[in-house]
Amino acid sequence: MAENEQADLAVGQGPKLVGLHESIATLLASRGQWRQAYQHLRSALDLVHADQDEEPHVPEQLRREVDRLRREHAEAREQSLRDSLTDSYNRRYLDQQLIDLLAEHGACRHGLAIALIDLDWFKQVNDTFGHLLGDRVLQRVVELLQQDLPEGAFCARYGGEEFVLVLPRVDAVAAVEVAEAARERVERHPWHEIAPGLRVTVSAGLAYEPPADEAPQRPAVSAEQQLLRADSLLYSAKQSGRNAVAYRSDGRVRLAGAASGRRAIAETRVIGYR
Repeated sequence: MAENEQADLAVGQGPKLVGLHESIATLLASRGQWRQAYQHLRSALDLVHADQDEEPHVPEQLRREVDRLRREHAEAREQSLRDSLTDSYNRRYLDQQLIDLLAEHGACRHGLAIALIDLDWFKQVNDTFGHLLGDRVLQRVVELLQQDLPEGAFCARYGGEEFVLVLPRVDAVAAVEVAEAARERVERHPWHEIAPGLRVTVSAGLAYEPPADEAPQRPAVSAEQQLLRADSLLYSAKQSGRNAVAYRSDGRVRLAGAASGRRAIAETRVIGYR
């Protein structure tokens, strides 16, 4: 909106428009458009000090500008929380959500599971089929991981070929079922349709935090602690032969689904296991 148009809108308009000008200024400032934001704040200030006897009419042009800027602001914020390659949520969003979910009054009161998922032998996929196809594999894996997630759950890229499924408000049994179903979808996907001879599997470590009322004496955990637990269990899944989901039950490391007949090794974190 040009300066003369803003001035025309500001003339003779009263307090009802102050909020609209302030909203526009806030949205413009969030985009670094300081000069335009300042102009709207000046318009709002003029309206505050104006002597108006009648409630002014809000120009439709100003309403449209507010709506447009709000949409653009929401879209820009959403994009800043997405991974550019896979369109899953990124590490920034993951960290923010885990802090909220594990807060004293967060969703951990209802149970929270975190599955750290890693593609098996992904370097070989890149070396054999090329990095462009490797990118396609990552995108398809995310699509498969995100299918049929329970309400409130989401997938985020943790880094490289690692992803995290965050499952709030679930019990331990349901969390294992969701993670195992995701692993199975990846294994059964017709990867040969992308490239002959291509096969992709994933391994996962599932860490579960029970509801507070089920374990009242259990000390609170941080997001970092739960991710470390999931990482340790991911190591167990890898060492058991890969293509498996590892979790803890009754103090023991167990493997889900088709891998349950394997011997699960002790839960230990070892650097460089991939």
